[in-house]
Amino acid sequence: MSATSPRSEQRGPSRRAGRAVPGAVGALLRLPRATTRYTVSRVHVPMRDGIHLVADHYAPTTSEPVGTLLVRGPYGRGFPFSLVFAGLYAARGYHVVLQSVRGTFGSAGEFEPMANEAADGADTVEWLRRQPWFTGRFGTVGLSYLGFTQWALLHDPPPELAAAVITVGPHDFRASVWSTGSFAVNDFLGWSYLVSRQEESGPLRGAIRQLRAPRKVKRAISGSPMNSAARTLLGEGAPWFESWVENADHDHPFWESRRYPAALDRVEVPVLLLTGWQDIFLDQTLHQYRQLRDRGVDVALTVGPWTHTQTMSKGLATCARESLDWLDAHVGNSPAPRRPAAVRVFVNRHGWRSLPQWPPATTERVLYLQPNGRLDEKAPPAGAPPATFRFDPTDPTPITGGPLLSKGGYRNDSRLARRDDVLCFTGNPLARDLYVYGNPVVELTHSSDNPNVDVFVRVSEVDAKGRSRNVSDGYRRLGDAPETVGIELDAVAHRFKAGSRIRVLIAGSWFPRYAANLGTGEPALTGRQTKPATHSVHFGKSRLLLPAGPSADRVTNPGGDLG
Repeated sequence: MSATSPRSEQRGPSRRAGRAVPGAVGALLRLPRATTRYTVSRVHVPMRDGIHLVADHYAPTTSEPVGTLLVRGPYGRGFPFSLVFAGLYAARGYHVVLQSVRGTFGSAGEFEPMANEAADGADTVEWLRRQPWFTGRFGTVGLSYLGFTQWALLHDPPPELAAAVITVGPHDFRASVWSTGSFAVNDFLGWSYLVSRQEESGPLRGAIRQLRAPRKVKRAISGSPMNSAARTLLGEGAPWFESWVENADHDHPFWESRRYPAALDRVEVPVLLLTGWQDIFLDQTLHQYRQLRDRGVDVALTVGPWTHTQTMSKGLATCARESLDWLDAHVGNSPAPRRPAAVRVFVNRHGWRSLPQWPPATTERVLYLQPNGRLDEKAPPAGAPPATFRFDPTDPTPITGGPLLSKGGYRNDSRLARRDDVLCFTGNPLARDLYVYGNPVVELTHSSDNPNVDVFVRVSEVDAKGRSRNVSDGYRRLGDAPETVGIELDAVAHRFKAGSRIRVLIAGSWFPRYAANLGTGEPALTGRQTKPATHSVHFGKSRLLLPAGPSADRVTNPGGDLG
């Protein structure tokens, strides 16, 4: 879910647009040349309950349009969406319908995030097929929430749908906020705060608010209980927030209209998935890829070295080129996508690599946690006392980088390793490069004096100068967990350089990405009391499992060229 909140342009019934801006931006992104001018007109799309949703129709001024695209989202129809998901395509021959979802930027009804997208998407397609300019087939494109609306449409795929390009787009919102057992408060309180205010001010004030939001969110959720602390920040806005926190149960009916796992079983059209190693929805994108691949669906996957929002900045050129290439092949007239393989991944500290599938074949590399903060391939001798740390919910271990909606990504986490409430285990310098492809796993023989605890685990790389940088993270609420627990970390494609050292960090929180475990078992929304916990990590079976593979050969241009 993007944190971008542009203000929609105000337009008359219709206006002409030339090729200058899309052409100039297209040149910067190294897209094929623009081929036509286009007009933009305001349209009103009826829904089954009688309300109308507002959209902008981008119509190429050509007698032979390439195809039709549908884009649905809550962030308005102005820049950057008007350019990246509309103007660039219209200037290359596509009819584009860029629609504001229910309750946003002029569309009637109440905005209830995710809840109405399947029905409203289907009604929009019913309207689309009646338009005289409709080309008979259409594709969908968009990122984040604009990706979720695509999965909602794929829950019952219309026959005219020919292809989808989904960038950092979740299909299961419940998993987005509760997959670890702890509520992902930083990202989704922050998103709620920004989205509930996105129409209140112009672009400049909106940008300033976005810059200040992380600090405001952290300050807000440092208080308790969460309901009153969050509401202090939100005011009257975002009435949906509390319901996300209250309904932690995976099977609660509340989530039925906010998750579409069945779409992964029903989609038959070609799907391109774009994401980043530091995206908050990476696990869902990789799950989408695996399920579609295993069903034999024509699916392609690109993973860059990006966070969620960087797909619209550092990753924009790659994402734009690959999106247009995919849509031209499956909606337009191009014979086939020009991508060299089904999977393209950026191997961190190396470059782009093309693969037939993800992950490639790997072997297991095992490193055991050792006394005195060491990692080694040999299991430690029996009888060593456990390593311990004390977690205090009133002073939770803070975030340093990692997959966040804003201000995340790769960071120097050397200071994190020196905290008293963090265990640090560091290996010997590597004799040769080590390539890792897939999900690292940390198996911990763990105990605590409080059954209500969370565990945060990170793998970092320490360079020859002693600077540590995050590689992959994992988080789990343990509750009454068994003594030995396996924590799967985020997937990676990473080269640990010869001479560097592998580090494992273990803590009791990852705040404020996840709400700190109060230690009392009280509900996350209303809990007030706190109880510290002493964690113990026992040696012998506690270890790091790394999926190691061959060196990254057949590397493509790091700039992201196709072919």
